[in-house]
Amino acid sequence: MNILITGTSRGIGYELCKKLMVDGCHNIIAISRTEVIFDKYLDLNKKSFTHLKLDLANTDFKESLLPRIVEKIKEIDIIINNAGLLINKPFEELTDNDFDDIFDLNVKSIFRLIRDLISVIKKGAHIVNISSMGGYQGSAKFPGLSLYSASKGALAVLTECLAEELKDKGISVNALALGAVQTEMLSEAFPNYKAPLSASEMADFIYDFALTGHKHYNGKILPVSLSTP
Repeated sequence: MNILITGTSRGIGYELCKKLMVDGCHNIIAISRTEVIFDKYLDLNKKSFTHLKLDLANTDFKESLLPRIVEKIKEIDIIINNAGLLINKPFEELTDNDFDDIFDLNVKSIFRLIRDLISVIKKGAHIVNISSMGGYQGSAKFPGLSLYSASKGALAVLTECLAEELKDKGISVNALALGAVQTEMLSEAFPNYKAPLSASEMADFIYDFALTGHKHYNGKILPVSLSTP
């Protein structure tokens, strides 16, 4: 399959790329703002792995991404929108720029990416948006994460709407609302907290869901959580 993953420089996105390369059955386009090093894994799957260094919040996808994709693949089977930004601040200290930065990456970049790549998203494709339990209605909320949680809530609603918008094209769209996973992002937000799942363990679940979840779900926000801090 042809799989595009964002946010691949660390954490879950990095682990997903590793698993896909070890599997060796897929063409992978990995996107991140910083360089990614997959030395030993590239030896396994060098021809079918492409890394694109892009800032998703400040990219014209039709000009800077679409031509680079079609050089490698004709159609996209799976998109995993994993890139995200978390800012942990008391509400009264948050700035307008904080708001724009979080929503530009966590919501707007996903809207623009799907809109601008729609011509190469294959019928039968699966779009998986990585959300958070922080944006899941009725879940526990935590001080300092109001903008992050609000952006993930917006992503959840966008997911539901996209599933309806794209169903006639045969494209399924789901979101996984992740609970606590031991990633760099979690450590930055909760320095002393130890999550019950590693990034690699969560990547296993997302990998399987991306390949098969659309056979059972569309337009769903699925909580994937053993714990929320």
